[in-house]
Amino acid sequence: MSSPPRVPLSILDLSPASAGRTRRDALLDSTRLAQAADRLGYARFWVAEHHGSETFMSSATALLLGHLAQHTERIRLGSGGVMLPNHAPLMVAEYYGTLATLYGDRFDLGLGRAPGTDPMTAAALRRGTGELDTFVQDVLDLHGYLADPDPDAPARVRAIPGEGTKVPLWMLGSSLGGASVAAHLGLPFAFASHFAPQALDAALTYYRERFDASAPTAQVPRPHVMAGVNVLVAPTQEEADLLATTAQQMAVRIRTGGRGPLDRPRAGYLDQLPPQIRAVVAEHQAVQAIGTPEQVVTQLQAIVAAHDLDEVVTTTYTHDPEMRIRSYELLAEAWQR
Repeated sequence: MSSPPRVPLSILDLSPASAGRTRRDALLDSTRLAQAADRLGYARFWVAEHHGSETFMSSATALLLGHLAQHTERIRLGSGGVMLPNHAPLMVAEYYGTLATLYGDRFDLGLGRAPGTDPMTAAALRRGTGELDTFVQDVLDLHGYLADPDPDAPARVRAIPGEGTKVPLWMLGSSLGGASVAAHLGLPFAFASHFAPQALDAALTYYRERFDASAPTAQVPRPHVMAGVNVLVAPTQEEADLLATTAQQMAVRIRTGGRGPLDRPRAGYLDQLPPQIRAVVAEHQAVQAIGTPEQVVTQLQAIVAAHDLDEVVTTTYTHDPEMRIRSYELLAEAWQR
């Protein structure tokens, strides 16, 4: 009896900077990773908006996606996501409409409510509050700008380029808030379980039970879920565990308000931490698959089955960008067997 087909795998990239390397290196590393993903058969390559970070260089998401489109051929590119309260919906429609006009139907527009930064930087960025009511209206406006124009409508604001491109919208979320918007608007839902796994089950249940396929904004005929998973693949479990200490150090820094690029691996890192900090890492990275190719495939299949996922988006952090590409090469080969 044959096993069921494996769900599509994608990559979420934040253009991480590594200690001892430049910020330009980080952006070029992302380019090389996108090219590898294109070659290896991954479904999507998404980049996420962050601001004021010494770790992540993906602040100008649309600019980065345009660069990646020029250096790839097949893979879908997208935002994972655009933090919509930071932007006027019209400008987002123009940016992504321009990308679609230049490069065709290769883009996904994932939308989130979080600021993607610290409170002081958020205050400098934000044009809105991110409250659900105003956020939903922003999504509705954005959808309207990207839809086919109505020639009989009275004078209106138009996104040019943008109108008629119908760039697919996704809703991002790490709580019931995102799930409720995705369900109400009939959008595919990408849950951030790679860093906020606590509400995963509740959010997916809420989304599936309340999904409205009849919404004017609906993008899919039924609930469609993609979830984030921390992944690291190496030839041996021992090497995978060592390389994973870079992501563990990053998790501690994020949870404790620290700043800085990705650290080099540190053998026995978790054992050196006090119990309360180890708990922080465990909470942050509860949804993960780390090990040899065969072990990671087994772990990913279990996550897919446990949550009935339609797709998986993976995140991988290594200090050495070559090890990140190698991890994705090993995963793609094992997943396609």
